[in-house]
Amino acid sequence: MSRSVAHVRGTADPEFPRAHSIGLAVIPETPIFEAALVCEVFGIHRRDLADPWYRFSVHPTEPSTPLTVGFLAAHASALAELTTVDTIIVTGRADPLDGIGAPQALLAVLREADRRGIRIASICSGAFVLAEAGLLDGRTATTHWMHATALAAQYPRVTVAPDVLYHQDGNIWTSAGTAAGIDLCLELIRRDHGAAVAAEVARRMVVPPHRSGGQAQYVPASAHQGDPPAEPELLRWARARLAEDLTVADLARHAGLSHRTLIRRFKVATSMTPQQWLSRERLTHAQQLLETTDLPVERIAHHCGLGTAANLRAKFRRHLGVTPTSYRRTFTTTSDTSEYL
Repeated sequence: MSRSVAHVRGTADPEFPRAHSIGLAVIPETPIFEAALVCEVFGIHRRDLADPWYRFSVHPTEPSTPLTVGFLAAHASALAELTTVDTIIVTGRADPLDGIGAPQALLAVLREADRRGIRIASICSGAFVLAEAGLLDGRTATTHWMHATALAAQYPRVTVAPDVLYHQDGNIWTSAGTAAGIDLCLELIRRDHGAAVAAEVARRMVVPPHRSGGQAQYVPASAHQGDPPAEPELLRWARARLAEDLTVADLARHAGLSHRTLIRRFKVATSMTPQQWLSRERLTHAQQLLETTDLPVERIAHHCGLGTAANLRAKFRRHLGVTPTSYRRTFTTTSDTSEYL
């Protein structure tokens, strides 16, 4: 890295007496990219965009934190000083489900900071740290889609929003998967210095100033196929006929079950009604076709049983937050339409 990184300063730096101070809390075994992206956004001198710029400091939770090497160690500050900053940003562990938990000293600092009304944000699995501290109780938060179910199960007092890139609830901010931390940091700049400054920082980082949609569009369609089936043969039969106008009565008739029994088995096995399952499967199939073929949207809508392109677009907007065309541009992998010709 050719430019100086001496910008990572302690909270008492007299050069920035009026600057908004941001402290990064780094826990052991944090993914280095999560910490580095915060340093990149807030630690680089950008006084040509906003003067004063942020006063930025790094706070390892333990002296042995592996990340405290090189430029991050050069200006590391005491953990207790976090209660004096304006914004705290918390990273997470590579494996938030390892059962180790966050350092107790950090949890105490976070509780005190929340009591003082300090703005607190987490990157990716850092939401588990905030939840462990009790900061998310009665609040809505997000995290990486792979861990959203675990967060909700482990902390039932937290309302988990699995589809968004980041979320604000009062003084608490949480972000989805790692790169969504950039989206959150840019939004904090937008709140502090305005949209123009945030957009310019995004240009310099060569990232979009605002990404449309949420993280739902990044969940692979295959991730939906692991649900325990109500009736394996029935689900295979239904998936092969998504283009048809299937009804619950059709499913019940094929399975040889009563309407009520079919619904009960679906709810037990998939936590969905048959109608909800069909809707999800049609959307999943549309995602797969957009990723792997160059079929027009109208044809894809037909093959998925969604009828019209307008209906397909409406469902994408509602469930994924983007248009089918935008989704295809992001995730297309090949152009093989032979199966559907």
